[in-house]
Amino acid sequence: MSSLFHNPSIFCNPTRTHGCKLHVLTMVSLPSKAHGTITSPGCSDERTARIRVVNFLDKIKAIPFKDTNGILSLMEKDASNWTLSAFNGLLMALLTADEADRAVELFSNASGLGLSPNGWTFSIIIRCLCKKNDLDEAQRVLHHMMEHGYNPNVITFTILIDSLCKRGKLGYAFRVLELMGGIGCKPNVQTYNCLLKGLCYIGKVEQAHEMLMNMEKESIKPDIYSFTAIMDGFCKVGRSDEAMELLNQALDMGLEPNVVIFNTLFTGYNKEGRPQHGFKVLKLMKDKNCSPDSISYSTLMSGLLKWGKTRAALKVYKEIMGIGFEVEGKMLSSLLRGLCMKSWEEKDLVQDAYQVFDKMRKKDSIIDHSSYGFMIRTLCMVRKMEEAVYHLKEMIGMGYIPRTITFNNVIQGLCIEGKIHEALVVLVTMYENGKIPSRTSYDMLVKEFNRQGLLLGACNVYGAALKQGVVPHRIPLRLNSHSY
Repeated sequence: MSSLFHNPSIFCNPTRTHGCKLHVLTMVSLPSKAHGTITSPGCSDERTARIRVVNFLDKIKAIPFKDTNGILSLMEKDASNWTLSAFNGLLMALLTADEADRAVELFSNASGLGLSPNGWTFSIIIRCLCKKNDLDEAQRVLHHMMEHGYNPNVITFTILIDSLCKRGKLGYAFRVLELMGGIGCKPNVQTYNCLLKGLCYIGKVEQAHEMLMNMEKESIKPDIYSFTAIMDGFCKVGRSDEAMELLNQALDMGLEPNVVIFNTLFTGYNKEGRPQHGFKVLKLMKDKNCSPDSISYSTLMSGLLKWGKTRAALKVYKEIMGIGFEVEGKMLSSLLRGLCMKSWEEKDLVQDAYQVFDKMRKKDSIIDHSSYGFMIRTLCMVRKMEEAVYHLKEMIGMGYIPRTITFNNVIQGLCIEGKIHEALVVLVTMYENGKIPSRTSYDMLVKEFNRQGLLLGACNVYGAALKQGVVPHRIPLRLNSHSY
């Protein structure tokens, strides 16, 4: 955007229009004008300004397209009755309603009102520009207001510093900090917290840590958010143990930890491949009467699954269910896959896997293709063939086409139980769903038909395979002199 101060007039004339959200504008308190350092308004001025803004907002609602020019026309018709306090109130109302663009436009086009902006006007515009991410212009407005004798307060400085830090512009942020010192405006803990987060954002964790340690020398006591910023920085660079040390330091200072600071540790330990350290964090949370939230549990559970700690993840899942939190669908799918694969060696987990699967079905979760495949294979391995066949049909009914290996798992399980005709039905189902059975599919069926002495059936399956261009390793018994 071009500078608001590119011509001799304080107000310039850009011509953009947008829609305006008016439903929350009447809910803000209105500051008044003050020369020099910004101060609070008097009760009479505030009441008058509020009435004027509320009445004006009623008129704005009647403008069909609520364009900036239309709003200005209304204001200029009543220009003699507009006070700077009321105008500032309108700007603040627009900012509060997430209409920063509109506020800047009104400021730029308000020359017809005959008002001279004061410190509060400039402070509001700086906030608007920060919200618009026009930080260069925000800095120009800051310098302009200071050149004209208006000193921003610590809140305005902090908002600008925060915006600069969030964009990684730490050099500019520290220059603004120097400006604060130059006019005797002392930064508060929120100002420092913005800088701490900004330093960690660009990877300068050591510098941030040093600033944290030096805050008390500046007679500023760090709060829990100061520690959270550095802990997050440490966790992101694989130094979660140092983050834990910082937490202990914060506790020694009597600061009360929040759930965010603990969740940061869960994430850090997961990233380092040490998710089981999360159980210590979970215990500490409970010891400090900080109730874990759904993010705490899901982060811990996600890390455990990622690093193959399936039984530990199951423990967390059961605790979540006991508390009454919900587990989102993707997490349930990951847990199900982990339990199924683990149960192929540790059969006691089959029931747990099926309970998770059943939970997904009952809560109308979208069970993906692979989850069905894992569950069906698991059921086949423990010879629960009735359930396996049922869920194979259910899977097809949901529009999924099972993989060949899933069909083969069911065919093999049925053949082992001697249910050759049911197995043959599954083979036909493969054809019906456009799947070409593999050599393995035919071999299992031919072998079982031979074992049961059903040679015609063996010949039919063998012939069907040849028609599909597949030559089974197994052949009907009468065609082979070798014993099966």
